[in-house]
Amino acid sequence: MESKKILLATKNRHKIEELKALLSPFGWKIVDAPSLPYEIEENGKTFCENAIIKARFYAEEYDITALSDDSGLVVDALGGRPGILSSRYGGDDKENRKKLLEEMKHLRNLNERKAHFVCCIAIATRKGKTYTVEGTCDGYIAFEERGNRGFGYDPVFMPEGWNKTFAEIPEIKEKISHRAKAVKKAINLLKRIEDEI
Repeated sequence: MESKKILLATKNRHKIEELKALLSPFGWKIVDAPSLPYEIEENGKTFCENAIIKARFYAEEYDITALSDDSGLVVDALGGRPGILSSRYGGDDKENRKKLLEEMKHLRNLNERKAHFVCCIAIATRKGKTYTVEGTCDGYIAFEERGNRGFGYDPVFMPEGWNKTFAEIPEIKEKISHRAKAVKKAINLLKRIEDEI
């Protein structure tokens, strides 16, 4: 029997690698999103709204079940910023981290630097239904960048219970991250709705 196809509705190579590694063992054929001559406008007000926009677009455009992830960093002391603007907070990954650390330099107590990563995964099926699941990972913003693995805010985010950043412990990140938790829920959901894929 042919594997069911699931299209990953993202162009972010790091996300594609993480999602493929987490999803591939379950027998679905994971397909990269086709290139588009334009950007899909993510004008939602929440992570889930943006994930739904991307998943529905690809599902309808290519008649395939599409899975999209929208995720970001929420910092309590900054009123929830960078939030849904995480990927374009200061420019590229390096500038995003630089801006974040600069905005938090006056907070010298770790308890004032609470933050959490949020990941919403949307699954839009060929039959027109849309589902969402969410994962979070609580932690703190480090006082400086540490580690050279991972991407995005990984060098400044320390998950709760660890004195290391995600960029220092990628093998732990794979198990406890916001995306890992959301994907686990998504796998259970995909198994339940397999006849719709």
